[in-house]
Amino acid sequence: MPRKNKRAPRATRGGRRETYRRGKPKPCAVCAQGGVLDWKDASFLRKFVSDRGKIRSRRVSGLCPRDQRRVATAVKNAREMALLPYVGTR
Repeated sequence: MPRKNKRAPRATRGGRRETYRRGKPKPCAVCAQGGVLDWKDASFLRKFVSDRGKIRSRRVSGLCPRDQRRVATAVKNAREMALLPYVGTR
C-alpha cells in the first residue's frame, strides 16, 4: 500500500510539537534606501563585507537578487579604488 505524503510535525525535546512559522521577510537595505547605491560610499558598503574581506551572501545580507549583484560590483569597484580592503585584518 503506498505511503501518503502527509507529514506530521516533528516532536522536540519535552514532547512539545514543533510548529513552522515564517516571519515577514526583511526588506532589502538598498531598496529601502531608495535604490541609491554608489561605490564611493565605503561606509555603506562595509555592511556587506565580512571582517575577513569576503562579500556577504544574499542569505546573510538580506538583499534582493538585483541589488546583491549591484553591491558585489560596487564592492569590487571600491576595492579597485582602494576604498575597501581586498583582505580583512586577522
